[in-house]
This record gives sequence, C-alpha cells and structure tokens, in this order.
Amino acid sequence: MNVVLALPSKGAIAEPTTNFLKDCGLRIHKPNPRQYTGTLPAVPTVDVLFQRVKDIVYKVSDGTATLGITGLDVVAEQPHEDLIVVHDALGYGHCQLLVAVPQTWVDVETMSDLVDVALDFREFKQRNLRVATTYTNLARKFLHAAGIHHFTLVKAEGAIEAAPTLGYADIVIDLTQTGTTLRENHLKIIEDGVIVDSQACLIANKRVLQTNLEMLDTVRVLLEYMDAALQGRRYYQLTANIQGKDPDSIAQQLVDNPITRGLQGPTIAPIYAMNNHEQQWHTLTLTVSSKDLLDAVEYLRKVGGTQTSVVPLSYLFLEESLTFTKLLAQMEY
Repeated sequence: MNVVLALPSKGAIAEPTTNFLKDCGLRIHKPNPRQYTGTLPAVPTVDVLFQRVKDIVYKVSDGTATLGITGLDVVAEQPHEDLIVVHDALGYGHCQLLVAVPQTWVDVETMSDLVDVALDFREFKQRNLRVATTYTNLARKFLHAAGIHHFTLVKAEGAIEAAPTLGYADIVIDLTQTGTTLRENHLKIIEDGVIVDSQACLIANKRVLQTNLEMLDTVRVLLEYMDAALQGRRYYQLTANIQGKDPDSIAQQLVDNPITRGLQGPTIAPIYAMNNHEQQWHTLTLTVSSKDLLDAVEYLRKVGGTQTSVVPLSYLFLEESLTFTKLLAQMEY
C-alpha cells in the first residue's frame, strides 16, 4: 500500500515546500499543473496529493492522507486524536500567531493591560471586547488563560488587520511574518501576546500507520532524506593543506580546539612530494558547524593551514533517523 503525502497546493508555503523536498532529494513529479496528484520518483511508493493548507489537516486526520506538510499553527488550531506531529521544524514558513491592538491604545502593552481594557469595555460600554480572528480555538484558549473572559470572537476572512479600522472588531489575533501589515493598519503587537511560533511541519495519521505497518519502510526512507538534508544545512566540510612532522602532531593542534575537533575529529593524510622535507605537507578534512565556519578557518590559518576550501553538505546521515525513532515512540511501536 502506497503512502499518501498531502502537500500545499497554494499559499505562502506551497512553493517553499516543493523546494524543500527538492533539496531533500525528493523532487515532485507533477505532469499537469492543474492536477491535484503527483509522485516522488525517488520513492515510488509515495503518492502526492495537493490540498489547501487547512485541508491537509483534515485529510490526514480522516486517513485520506498518511502524511502531510502544513503549518504548525493550523495543526494547533485543529487538533485530532489520530493526528501526530512527526517533525515540528522543517525550517521554513516561519510566522507567529499573536495579539495586536490599535496603536492609539498607548497604555496597552501587555496581556495584563488588555485584561483591564476588557473589564472597562464590560463596565463602561456594556459590551464584550470584540476579537477578529480565523483561529477561534487558539484565540479562545489563550484569552481565557490570560484572564480575559468577557470577549466575543468575530470570525473573519481576508484582511483581518483592517477589522478595527472598519469598526467590526476592537483587536485582532492574526498570523504575521514581519508585522509590517499590522503596522500599516495602525496596529501594534502585544509584548507577551504570541500564541504560536509557527513554521512548516510534517504530520501523520497515527491510526493509519499502526494498522498498516508496511508503510513504515516508506516513511523511514522519507524521514532519512529529510533528516539528512536538515542536518547537512548545519555543517560545512573543510579541506586544507598544512605542514607538520606527522599526522598525530597536526591532529593534536586541531582537537585541542573544540571548533576544529569536528564531528569525530579530523582526517589527515600525507601529501607525497618528490623532495622529502622534515616538515611534510598534509591534507586535512574536517566537518564543522555552520556557525563556527569563520572561526575554524582562522584557527587553521593560525596553526599553519593554507588553501582552505569549503563545501556545504547536502546530506549528513547520522547513525539513524532521529525523527523516525521519535515517530516509533509516538506510535508506541
């Protein structure tokens, strides 16, 4: 039985999802752009189903799709007992679901301040605070947890940011990447009003996998590719030439520095030349964290390294797919 993978057909994360899978070695084959199905040539046992971001959660929840890539915010808004988050950080589609109020509310900076506003609305205006949002479940839960109980949710579609200006809501709870649209609509973000830090995530139907264990081989292959590609983004492979009496003395200089110790230490090989000198040239190779790249290059220079070349890693396969191991634990398998 093939695994059905639901992917966004449109919206902010549709193209980034296609690019992400391509970077993972999982290019999507979609012969007709108007079709809602496709394949993954690298994994023939996967059928691709294109859906709207919100509908992906429904398709995975009811078992129509085995796996899906969607936004973590959508998953949090529409929880289901059979739905599990396999990977909550695919590294793109970053945004926040948060509370924003009119900029004219100069004394309102925190949720505590908003509690006072809601009470004032109730006492002096004899009505509830009106909140425009499409995330009604998350909004209700967050507001109650913050101590705001007198509110009315105004379910809105489209330009929610304009709701206070148009007069049909007082504040908004909306998704934003940069906050620019909120500011352009004269809204400001509440300091402690972030409800969900969201990005693209991979979800699965737990029940379908538990009753079709033959699918796990296909799922493992997908997760191996994804994990290796995400791990690879975090590292670079460095190659440099360096003089030294022998590989051991060179290696000691490198392992003394945590940055140039690499994942499992450097690989050092002699460079064979016609003329034999006491200080023989060697080539060293090591893998370092992306954030330590320049520090590693500078240290190699300090200890005599030269002609350093740097190659980004497309994949870095660990002893096992940590995401697949986590999935098995979630399945209690």
